[in-house]
Amino acid sequence: MNTRVNIKNGDELSILGFGCMRFPTKGGSGNIDEPRSIAMIRDSIEKGVNYFDTAYIYHNGKSESLLGKALLGGYRERVKIATKLPPFMVHKLENAKKIMETQLKRLQTDYIDYYLLHMLTDKPMFDRLVNMGVLEWLEELKADGVIKNIGFSFHGAKMDFEQIVQAYPWDFCQIQYNYLDENNQATKSGLLLATKLGIPVIVMEPLRGGKLVTHLPKQVYDAFASYEQERSPVEWALRWIWNHPEVNVVLSGMSDEAQIQDNIDIACRSTSNSLTPQELEVFEKVKAIMMEKTKVPCTACGYCMPCPAGVDIPGCFSCYNDKYLIGGKGLRLRMKYMQTLGALSVKPANASRCVGCGKCESHCPQNIEIRRQLKTVSKEMEGIIYRPLVGIARKFLKIK
Repeated sequence: MNTRVNIKNGDELSILGFGCMRFPTKGGSGNIDEPRSIAMIRDSIEKGVNYFDTAYIYHNGKSESLLGKALLGGYRERVKIATKLPPFMVHKLENAKKIMETQLKRLQTDYIDYYLLHMLTDKPMFDRLVNMGVLEWLEELKADGVIKNIGFSFHGAKMDFEQIVQAYPWDFCQIQYNYLDENNQATKSGLLLATKLGIPVIVMEPLRGGKLVTHLPKQVYDAFASYEQERSPVEWALRWIWNHPEVNVVLSGMSDEAQIQDNIDIACRSTSNSLTPQELEVFEKVKAIMMEKTKVPCTACGYCMPCPAGVDIPGCFSCYNDKYLIGGKGLRLRMKYMQTLGALSVKPANASRCVGCGKCESHCPQNIEIRRQLKTVSKEMEGIIYRPLVGIARKFLKIK
Protein backbone atom coordinates (compact mmCIF):
# COMPACT_ATOMS: atom_id res chain seq x y z
CA MET A 1 0.00 0.00 0.00
CA ASN A 2 1.36 3.40 -0.96
CA THR A 3 1.32 6.07 1.74
CA ARG A 4 1.64 9.84 1.96
CA VAL A 5 2.87 11.84 4.92
CA ASN A 6 0.55 14.35 6.58
CA ILE A 7 2.71 17.45 6.35
CA LYS A 8 1.15 18.95 9.47
CA ASN A 9 1.67 16.14 11.98
CA GLY A 10 3.89 13.55 10.30
CA ASP A 11 1.26 10.78 10.19
CA GLU A 12 1.99 8.25 7.45
CA LEU A 13 -1.44 7.62 5.95
CA SER A 14 -2.47 5.01 3.42
CA ILE A 15 -3.52 6.78 0.22
CA LEU A 16 -6.67 4.65 0.27
CA GLY A 17 -9.02 5.32 3.16
CA PHE A 18 -12.01 3.16 4.11
CA GLY A 19 -15.27 5.12 4.00
CA CYS A 20 -17.60 3.52 6.55
CA MET A 21 -20.97 4.54 5.16
CA ARG A 22 -21.66 1.66 2.78
CA PHE A 23 -21.13 -1.53 4.75
CA PRO A 24 -22.90 -4.64 3.40
CA THR A 25 -26.34 -5.20 4.91
CA LYS A 26 -28.44 -8.26 5.60
CA GLY A 27 -30.95 -8.77 2.83
CA GLY A 28 -33.34 -5.84 2.58
CA SER A 29 -33.37 -5.10 6.31
CA GLY A 30 -30.85 -2.30 6.15
CA ASN A 31 -29.04 -3.75 9.17
CA ILE A 32 -25.28 -4.03 8.84
CA ASP A 33 -23.95 -7.53 8.22
CA GLU A 34 -21.61 -7.29 11.21
CA PRO A 35 -19.45 -10.44 10.83
CA ARG A 36 -18.83 -9.74 7.16
CA SER A 37 -18.15 -6.01 7.68
CA ILE A 38 -15.75 -6.66 10.56
CA ALA A 39 -13.89 -9.19 8.44
CA MET A 40 -13.66 -6.65 5.60
CA ILE A 41 -12.26 -3.96 7.89
CA ARG A 42 -9.64 -6.25 9.40
CA ASP A 43 -8.65 -7.63 6.01
CA SER A 44 -8.11 -4.11 4.67
CA ILE A 45 -5.93 -3.29 7.70
CA GLU A 46 -3.80 -6.37 7.06
CA LYS A 47 -3.36 -5.14 3.48
CA GLY A 48 -2.19 -1.68 4.52
CA VAL A 49 -5.28 0.54 4.90
CA ASN A 50 -4.88 2.65 8.06
CA TYR A 51 -7.42 5.49 7.72
CA PHE A 52 -11.08 4.82 8.55
CA ASP A 53 -13.72 7.51 8.08
CA THR A 54 -17.09 7.25 9.80
CA ALA A 55 -19.70 9.69 11.16
CA TYR A 56 -22.30 10.02 13.89
CA ILE A 57 -25.16 9.56 11.39
CA TYR A 58 -23.80 6.84 9.06
CA HIS A 59 -25.93 3.69 8.89
CA ASN A 60 -28.44 5.38 11.20
CA GLY A 61 -25.82 5.71 13.90
CA LYS A 62 -24.53 2.13 13.69
CA SER A 63 -21.37 2.72 11.64
CA GLU A 64 -19.30 4.02 14.56
CA SER A 65 -20.32 1.07 16.74
CA LEU A 66 -19.42 -1.42 14.03
CA LEU A 67 -16.03 0.18 13.51
CA GLY A 68 -15.42 0.16 17.26
CA LYS A 69 -16.08 -3.60 17.40
CA ALA A 70 -13.90 -4.26 14.37
CA LEU A 71 -10.92 -2.47 15.91
CA LEU A 72 -10.87 -4.50 19.12
CA GLY A 73 -8.09 -6.99 19.63
CA GLY A 74 -5.16 -4.73 18.80
CA TYR A 75 -6.41 -3.20 15.55
CA ARG A 76 -7.20 0.22 17.06
CA GLU A 77 -3.51 1.00 17.60
CA ARG A 78 -2.76 0.32 13.93
CA VAL A 79 -5.18 2.83 12.41
CA LYS A 80 -6.42 6.40 12.42
CA ILE A 81 -10.11 7.00 13.11
CA ALA A 82 -11.93 9.95 11.58
CA THR A 83 -15.47 10.79 12.64
CA LYS A 84 -17.70 13.83 12.52
CA LEU A 85 -19.88 16.23 14.48
CA PRO A 86 -23.18 16.96 12.63
CA PRO A 87 -23.75 20.77 12.90
CA PHE A 88 -27.48 20.46 12.14
CA MET A 89 -27.87 18.48 15.38
CA VAL A 90 -26.00 21.04 17.46
CA HIS A 91 -28.19 23.85 18.81
CA LYS A 92 -26.11 24.50 21.90
CA LEU A 93 -22.70 23.39 23.12
CA GLU A 94 -24.20 20.72 25.35
CA ASN A 95 -25.51 18.92 22.24
CA ALA A 96 -21.98 18.66 20.88
CA LYS A 97 -20.63 17.38 24.18
CA LYS A 98 -23.29 14.69 24.36
CA ILE A 99 -22.59 13.59 20.79
CA MET A 100 -18.86 13.35 21.51
CA GLU A 101 -19.53 11.26 24.62
CA THR A 102 -21.69 8.90 22.56
CA GLN A 103 -19.10 8.64 19.80
CA LEU A 104 -16.29 7.65 22.17
CA LYS A 105 -18.50 4.93 23.64
CA ARG A 106 -19.55 3.64 20.23
CA LEU A 107 -15.97 3.56 18.97
CA GLN A 108 -14.73 2.01 22.23
CA THR A 109 -11.80 4.41 22.34
CA ASP A 110 -10.63 7.29 24.49
CA TYR A 111 -9.37 9.43 21.61
CA ILE A 112 -10.26 10.29 18.02
CA ASP A 113 -7.44 10.92 15.55
CA TYR A 114 -9.27 13.11 13.03
CA TYR A 115 -12.44 14.95 14.07
CA LEU A 116 -14.50 16.91 11.55
CA LEU A 117 -17.31 19.42 11.52
CA HIS A 118 -19.57 17.47 9.21
CA MET A 119 -20.83 18.75 5.87
CA LEU A 120 -20.27 22.51 6.15
CA THR A 121 -21.98 24.31 3.26
CA ASP A 122 -21.29 27.96 3.95
CA LYS A 123 -19.44 30.39 6.19
CA PRO A 124 -22.53 31.30 8.30
CA MET A 125 -22.85 27.64 9.32
CA PHE A 126 -19.25 27.70 10.53
CA ASP A 127 -19.76 31.05 12.28
CA ARG A 128 -22.78 29.66 14.15
CA LEU A 129 -20.63 26.88 15.60
CA VAL A 130 -17.91 29.35 16.55
CA ASN A 131 -20.43 31.57 18.32
CA MET A 132 -21.69 28.58 20.32
CA GLY A 133 -18.15 27.88 21.50
CA VAL A 134 -17.77 24.60 19.60
CA LEU A 135 -14.31 25.38 18.20
CA GLU A 136 -13.01 26.56 21.57
CA TRP A 137 -14.32 23.35 23.14
CA LEU A 138 -12.67 21.21 20.44
CA GLU A 139 -9.38 22.98 21.12
CA GLU A 140 -9.71 22.04 24.80
CA LEU A 141 -10.31 18.40 23.80
CA LYS A 142 -7.26 18.54 21.56
CA ALA A 143 -5.13 19.91 24.40
CA ASP A 144 -6.35 16.99 26.55
CA GLY A 145 -5.55 14.43 23.83
CA VAL A 146 -9.17 13.42 23.24
CA ILE A 147 -8.93 14.80 19.69
CA LYS A 148 -5.69 14.77 17.74
CA ASN A 149 -6.70 16.83 14.69
CA ILE A 150 -9.55 19.28 14.01
CA GLY A 151 -10.98 19.55 10.50
CA PHE A 152 -14.13 19.90 8.43
CA SER A 153 -15.86 18.25 5.50
CA PHE A 154 -17.34 20.50 2.84
CA HIS A 155 -20.31 20.44 0.47
CA GLY A 156 -20.86 23.93 -0.89
CA ALA A 157 -19.51 26.53 -3.30
CA LYS A 158 -15.92 27.53 -4.00
CA MET A 159 -16.18 30.96 -2.41
CA ASP A 160 -17.56 29.54 0.82
CA PHE A 161 -14.81 26.95 0.93
CA GLU A 162 -12.19 29.64 0.50
CA GLN A 163 -13.68 31.62 3.37
CA ILE A 164 -13.94 28.64 5.71
CA VAL A 165 -10.51 27.18 4.98
CA GLN A 166 -8.92 30.55 5.76
CA ALA A 167 -11.05 31.27 8.83
CA TYR A 168 -9.30 28.86 11.19
CA PRO A 169 -5.90 27.10 11.49
CA TRP A 170 -7.33 23.72 10.45
CA ASP A 171 -5.37 20.51 10.91
CA PHE A 172 -6.99 19.03 7.79
CA CYS A 173 -10.03 19.32 5.53
CA GLN A 174 -12.17 16.96 3.45
CA ILE A 175 -13.60 17.82 0.04
CA GLN A 176 -15.48 16.15 -2.80
CA TYR A 177 -13.06 15.88 -5.70
CA ASN A 178 -12.87 13.79 -8.87
CA TYR A 179 -12.39 14.42 -12.57
CA LEU A 180 -16.04 15.50 -12.91
CA ASP A 181 -15.86 17.86 -9.91
CA GLU A 182 -12.64 19.62 -10.83
CA ASN A 183 -14.67 22.84 -11.20
CA ASN A 184 -17.45 22.03 -8.71
CA GLN A 185 -17.74 22.62 -4.95
CA ALA A 186 -14.28 23.34 -3.48
CA THR A 187 -12.76 22.96 -6.99
CA LYS A 188 -9.12 22.46 -7.92
CA SER A 189 -8.32 26.01 -6.84
CA GLY A 190 -9.66 25.15 -3.37
CA LEU A 191 -7.45 22.07 -3.24
CA LEU A 192 -4.43 24.20 -4.15
CA LEU A 193 -5.40 26.89 -1.65
CA ALA A 194 -5.61 24.38 1.19
CA THR A 195 -2.19 23.02 0.23
CA LYS A 196 -0.75 26.54 0.10
CA LEU A 197 -2.06 27.09 3.63
CA GLY A 198 -0.37 23.88 4.77
CA ILE A 199 -3.69 22.08 5.33
CA PRO A 200 -3.74 18.35 4.41
CA VAL A 201 -6.62 17.32 2.14
CA ILE A 202 -8.74 14.18 2.35
CA VAL A 203 -10.87 13.46 -0.73
CA MET A 204 -14.36 11.95 -0.59
CA GLU A 205 -16.74 10.82 -3.34
CA PRO A 206 -13.97 9.83 -5.78
CA LEU A 207 -16.52 7.80 -7.77
CA ARG A 208 -19.57 9.95 -7.01
CA GLY A 209 -21.23 7.10 -5.14
CA GLY A 210 -20.49 4.73 -8.03
CA LYS A 211 -21.97 6.98 -10.71
CA LEU A 212 -18.57 7.48 -12.34
CA VAL A 213 -18.54 3.73 -12.83
CA THR A 214 -22.04 2.81 -14.00
CA HIS A 215 -23.83 6.01 -15.08
CA LEU A 216 -21.44 7.63 -17.56
CA PRO A 217 -22.27 8.50 -21.20
CA LYS A 218 -21.28 5.74 -23.64
CA GLN A 219 -18.79 8.08 -25.31
CA VAL A 220 -16.86 8.31 -22.03
CA TYR A 221 -16.51 4.54 -21.81
CA ASP A 222 -15.35 4.55 -25.43
CA ALA A 223 -12.75 7.23 -24.67
CA PHE A 224 -11.34 5.17 -21.80
CA ALA A 225 -11.35 2.06 -23.99
CA SER A 226 -9.37 3.88 -26.70
CA TYR A 227 -6.25 3.88 -24.51
CA GLU A 228 -3.69 1.18 -25.30
CA GLN A 229 -3.87 -0.32 -21.80
CA GLU A 230 -7.19 -1.68 -20.57
CA ARG A 231 -8.42 -0.08 -17.34
CA SER A 232 -11.73 0.00 -15.54
CA PRO A 233 -13.58 3.29 -15.00
CA VAL A 234 -12.76 2.84 -11.29
CA GLU A 235 -9.03 2.78 -11.96
CA TRP A 236 -9.20 5.76 -14.31
CA ALA A 237 -11.07 7.80 -11.69
CA LEU A 238 -8.85 6.86 -8.74
CA ARG A 239 -5.58 7.28 -10.60
CA TRP A 240 -6.68 10.77 -11.69
CA ILE A 241 -7.09 11.85 -8.06
CA TRP A 242 -3.92 10.16 -6.82
CA ASN A 243 -2.03 11.91 -9.59
CA HIS A 244 -2.50 15.06 -7.47
CA PRO A 245 0.34 15.29 -4.91
CA GLU A 246 -1.85 17.67 -2.86
CA VAL A 247 -4.21 14.82 -1.92
CA ASN A 248 -3.29 12.84 1.20
CA VAL A 249 -6.04 10.21 1.33
CA VAL A 250 -8.84 9.16 -1.02
CA LEU A 251 -11.86 7.71 0.77
CA SER A 252 -13.72 4.86 -0.86
CA GLY A 253 -17.04 3.57 0.48
CA MET A 254 -16.26 -0.07 -0.19
CA SER A 255 -19.22 -2.38 0.30
CA ASP A 256 -17.88 -5.81 -0.62
CA GLU A 257 -14.67 -7.82 -0.64
CA ALA A 258 -14.09 -7.48 -4.38
CA GLN A 259 -14.22 -3.67 -4.18
CA ILE A 260 -11.71 -3.67 -1.35
CA GLN A 261 -9.25 -5.85 -3.23
CA ASP A 262 -9.68 -3.87 -6.46
CA ASN A 263 -9.19 -0.51 -4.72
CA ILE A 264 -6.14 -1.77 -2.83
CA ASP A 265 -4.58 -3.15 -6.02
CA ILE A 266 -5.08 0.22 -7.75
CA ALA A 267 -3.69 2.11 -4.73
CA CYS A 268 -0.58 -0.07 -4.75
CA ARG A 269 0.27 1.00 -8.30
CA SER A 270 -0.79 4.66 -8.14
CA THR A 271 1.56 7.54 -7.41
CA SER A 272 1.47 11.32 -7.80
CA ASN A 273 2.47 13.01 -11.05
CA SER A 274 2.52 9.63 -12.78
CA LEU A 275 -0.07 10.04 -15.53
CA THR A 276 1.52 10.26 -18.96
CA PRO A 277 0.64 12.88 -21.58
CA GLN A 278 -1.31 10.18 -23.42
CA GLU A 279 -3.34 9.36 -20.29
CA LEU A 280 -4.02 13.03 -19.60
CA GLU A 281 -5.20 13.35 -23.19
CA VAL A 282 -7.81 10.66 -22.51
CA PHE A 283 -9.16 12.79 -19.68
CA GLU A 284 -9.27 15.81 -21.97
CA LYS A 285 -11.45 13.77 -24.34
CA VAL A 286 -13.67 12.75 -21.44
CA LYS A 287 -14.03 16.34 -20.26
CA ALA A 288 -14.91 17.46 -23.80
CA ILE A 289 -17.64 14.82 -23.94
CA MET A 290 -18.96 15.97 -20.59
CA MET A 291 -19.00 19.60 -21.74
CA GLU A 292 -21.03 18.65 -24.81
CA LYS A 293 -23.67 17.14 -22.53
CA THR A 294 -23.57 20.03 -20.07
CA LYS A 295 -26.75 22.11 -20.03
CA VAL A 296 -25.13 25.31 -18.73
CA PRO A 297 -21.48 25.96 -19.73
CA CYS A 298 -20.52 27.29 -16.28
CA THR A 299 -16.86 26.82 -15.30
CA ALA A 300 -17.41 27.93 -11.67
CA CYS A 301 -14.98 30.83 -12.16
CA GLY A 302 -16.97 32.85 -9.63
CA TYR A 303 -16.97 36.16 -11.52
CA CYS A 304 -20.76 36.28 -11.15
CA MET A 305 -20.45 36.21 -7.37
CA PRO A 306 -21.38 37.37 -4.85
CA CYS A 307 -25.05 37.48 -5.76
CA PRO A 308 -26.91 40.35 -4.01
CA ALA A 309 -29.81 37.96 -3.34
CA GLY A 310 -27.54 35.25 -1.94
CA VAL A 311 -27.88 32.74 -4.79
CA ASP A 312 -24.97 30.33 -5.19
CA ILE A 313 -25.01 30.64 -8.98
CA PRO A 314 -22.20 28.15 -9.81
CA GLY A 315 -23.61 25.68 -7.28
CA CYS A 316 -27.08 25.85 -8.84
CA PHE A 317 -25.70 25.20 -12.30
CA SER A 318 -23.49 22.36 -11.04
CA CYS A 319 -26.48 20.50 -9.54
CA TYR A 320 -28.56 21.14 -12.65
CA ASN A 321 -25.82 19.87 -14.96
CA ASP A 322 -25.40 16.74 -12.84
CA LYS A 323 -29.04 15.89 -13.46
CA TYR A 324 -28.27 15.38 -17.14
CA LEU A 325 -24.66 14.19 -16.88
CA ILE A 326 -25.08 11.61 -14.14
CA GLY A 327 -28.79 11.25 -13.59
CA GLY A 328 -30.58 9.89 -10.55
CA LYS A 329 -33.96 9.72 -8.90
CA GLY A 330 -35.96 12.90 -8.47
CA LEU A 331 -36.10 13.01 -4.67
CA ARG A 332 -32.43 12.06 -4.36
CA LEU A 333 -31.47 14.88 -6.74
CA ARG A 334 -33.55 17.39 -4.79
CA MET A 335 -31.97 16.28 -1.50
CA LYS A 336 -28.51 16.71 -3.03
CA TYR A 337 -29.56 20.13 -4.34
CA MET A 338 -30.80 21.10 -0.86
CA GLN A 339 -27.59 19.92 0.77
CA THR A 340 -25.23 21.62 -1.66
CA LEU A 341 -27.07 24.92 -1.69
CA GLY A 342 -27.41 25.35 2.02
CA ALA A 343 -31.15 24.92 2.31
CA LEU A 344 -30.50 23.38 5.71
CA SER A 345 -27.97 26.00 6.84
CA VAL A 346 -28.29 29.59 8.01
CA LYS A 347 -28.42 31.21 4.58
CA PRO A 348 -30.03 29.18 1.76
CA ALA A 349 -28.62 29.85 -1.71
CA ASN A 350 -31.04 28.08 -4.10
CA ALA A 351 -32.00 29.33 -7.55
CA SER A 352 -35.48 30.66 -6.71
CA ARG A 353 -33.90 33.34 -4.54
CA CYS A 354 -32.87 35.16 -7.73
CA VAL A 355 -34.56 38.59 -7.98
CA GLY A 356 -33.54 39.17 -11.60
CA CYS A 357 -31.24 42.14 -11.02
CA GLY A 358 -28.85 41.01 -13.78
CA LYS A 359 -25.67 42.09 -12.01
CA CYS A 360 -24.20 38.63 -12.51
CA GLU A 361 -24.60 38.57 -16.28
CA SER A 362 -22.39 41.61 -16.87
CA HIS A 363 -19.47 39.75 -15.26
CA CYS A 364 -19.91 36.29 -16.82
CA PRO A 365 -17.02 35.48 -19.22
CA GLN A 366 -19.13 32.67 -20.75
CA ASN A 367 -21.96 35.12 -21.57
CA ILE A 368 -24.49 32.84 -19.89
CA GLU A 369 -28.06 34.13 -19.61
CA ILE A 370 -27.90 33.53 -15.91
CA ARG A 371 -31.32 34.85 -14.94
CA ARG A 372 -33.10 32.71 -17.53
CA GLN A 373 -31.09 29.64 -16.62
CA LEU A 374 -31.76 30.10 -12.89
CA LYS A 375 -35.49 30.09 -13.60
CA THR A 376 -35.02 26.76 -15.39
CA VAL A 377 -32.99 25.39 -12.51
CA SER A 378 -35.64 26.48 -10.03
CA LYS A 379 -38.38 24.84 -12.07
CA GLU A 380 -36.56 21.53 -12.56
CA MET A 381 -34.67 21.19 -9.28
CA GLU A 382 -37.13 22.68 -6.83
CA GLY A 383 -40.66 22.13 -8.09
CA ILE A 384 -43.77 22.26 -5.95
CA ILE A 385 -42.47 20.05 -3.12
CA TYR A 386 -39.21 21.89 -2.54
CA ARG A 387 -40.39 24.69 -0.25
CA PRO A 388 -42.59 22.44 1.94
CA LEU A 389 -39.77 19.89 2.17
CA VAL A 390 -37.24 22.53 3.18
CA GLY A 391 -39.69 24.04 5.66
CA ILE A 392 -40.31 20.72 7.36
CA ALA A 393 -36.60 19.89 7.47
CA ARG A 394 -35.65 23.29 8.89
CA LYS A 395 -38.38 23.08 11.53
CA PHE A 396 -37.33 19.57 12.51
CA LEU A 397 -33.67 20.58 12.75
CA LYS A 398 -34.58 23.86 14.50
CA ILE A 399 -32.85 26.01 11.88
CA LYS A 400 -34.06 29.60 11.89
